[in-house]
Amino acid sequence: MRVLTQDGGRVHASTQQRAVSHRPYFFLSYAHTPGYGGGTDPDMWVERLFQDLCGHVMAMTDLPAGAPAGFMDREIRSGEGWSERLGDVLATCRVFVPLFSPRYFASEMCGKEWYAFEQRAIHHRARSNQPAEAIVPALWVPVPPSQLPGSAERLQFNHRDFGERYVSDGLYGLIKLRLFAEEYERAVYELAKRIVSVADSVRIDTGRPVDYRLAPSAFGSPSSGVGAPRPMQITIAAPTRHDLPEGRNSDHYGDHPQDWNPYYPAAARPLAYVAEELVRSLNYQAVITSFDEDRHDGKTAPSTPEILLVDRWALRDEDHRRRLAAFDAENRPWVTMVVPWSRDDHQSRAAESELTETLEATMPVKMGQGRALCRAAAKGVPTMEAFGQLLPQVVEVAAQQYLKHAKAYPPGSGGGSGERTRLTGPMGSTSYIPDPHDPATEVEDL
Repeated sequence: MRVLTQDGGRVHASTQQRAVSHRPYFFLSYAHTPGYGGGTDPDMWVERLFQDLCGHVMAMTDLPAGAPAGFMDREIRSGEGWSERLGDVLATCRVFVPLFSPRYFASEMCGKEWYAFEQRAIHHRARSNQPAEAIVPALWVPVPPSQLPGSAERLQFNHRDFGERYVSDGLYGLIKLRLFAEEYERAVYELAKRIVSVADSVRIDTGRPVDYRLAPSAFGSPSSGVGAPRPMQITIAAPTRHDLPEGRNSDHYGDHPQDWNPYYPAAARPLAYVAEELVRSLNYQAVITSFDEDRHDGKTAPSTPEILLVDRWALRDEDHRRRLAAFDAENRPWVTMVVPWSRDDHQSRAAESELTETLEATMPVKMGQGRALCRAAAKGVPTMEAFGQLLPQVVEVAAQQYLKHAKAYPPGSGGGSGERTRLTGPMGSTSYIPDPHDPATEVEDL
């Protein structure tokens, strides 16, 4: 197939094939503004920004004619699968460009887009143990720092590089007022330069498309509102390379339990830090601990939801096995167990039946607790990709169970109406209220 260019020349078939194979340099993520008063399209200025950015990117790169410089959801054709198309582009684009505004961080859809892209960066860092930050934020309407979710607050980005007026008014203010036309042109040019620089220097691997409809939001649960990240504890129950069972390969271990890396060599980072990033991508504040550290008495009220990552090889040690059995007997539904292992680990695969039987005998409560996804997590997660897909669901179950069992304040006083019960502990100061229609609130307490 041949395509005519604007100047009447023809693009060779090989050139067009090369254009199709190119990934978009950037994905423009923005919050749709509701229409009002039957006027003009409220997002027309966003589309103009997108076209201006694409023009700069084409001028700054060697992209062939027909190659996508960028993507925004207006490019989805009528009849095309909307969710599938978004998932495909987010799995392949080089840079993610969120347009910051108060409406943006209130949008669950924008949070899903951010989450889908961030998963690629997390898995890239897990495999390479190299930094990979390919999010280039843009100010559409300035947002007070107190209104930023954790995912946006953590970005290392100096907006003042694009001009003082850009910081004070945002791109929307600059594009609307002719007085600021020069400031607008400068800001868009600098933004395009940053996009190209990041795309060329940070090579994040393409990923598997995320099901956009089922993806969580990077800004937290819709019922929680935008605010400070909620706490989530990640506990590692694993040996160190100094106390391994006889004959166990030490390549998966370090000097501390937190150094455990069950997916080595596919993963270059310890699993605790991969889990921490995954939890943070859901707007939680992760705290990593070891099961060997002092634990609270089982009769005390929970202080935070918890994910327990268990290495089945730890059960070869009698002391570990005894303490894990005692922990299991305490029946803490707000602690969700995940058992990572690698099908590429020949020792674990050879001993799988024995290790599974020992875990079932040691921790029968956790092995059978909760919904099917929790039981699947406890039976074993054989790849890092599966771990990344399962963990967000497990995190939300733990959070719901924590809210269900956390100590309430004030205590019950025998009925009567009054001030609504409030939670105490680290999550008591948040606005997070469990949705009674959320399936996660129906987890069984076995």
